[in-house]
Amino acid sequence: MTTRKIITIVVIGLVLVIILVVLFAGGILGFVFYSIGNSDAANAARSYLRTNERLKQDIGEVKDFGSIITGSVNVQNSDGNATLKLRVNGTHKSVDATVDLLYRRGSPWRVVGASYTNDQGQVIELFNPYDSSLIQIPRAA
Repeated sequence: MTTRKIITIVVIGLVLVIILVVLFAGGILGFVFYSIGNSDAANAARSYLRTNERLKQDIGEVKDFGSIITGSVNVQNSDGNATLKLRVNGTHKSVDATVDLLYRRGSPWRVVGASYTNDQGQVIELFNPYDSSLIQIPRAA
């Protein structure tokens, strides 16, 4: 076997290994993005943004969301928290939003913070923790 054939075989082998590594890493990334995008936390975030009046005033009615949702979802036992970043497409314009969520003792995900970045680069808060419609006051017995 000549040196040229040996070099060709080694190069082809390296190219195949690189292709396999890229496919494997791409598969893992695809699975992670799919898992985050289809999680209960992502569904709660989309629902919140779809019905947020402040966001509707600024970008119009929410038509759709970007296909890639990034962020983190951390679950330990029956508690969890998540920070998700997603593209929101409205009838007038599109913005990048961030939604913070949590759940305790296995209850549904709830939004604890939300904002988006406007065209000027300013962060606009969408969540008001002092909104009286969100406060649950226990009834006297």
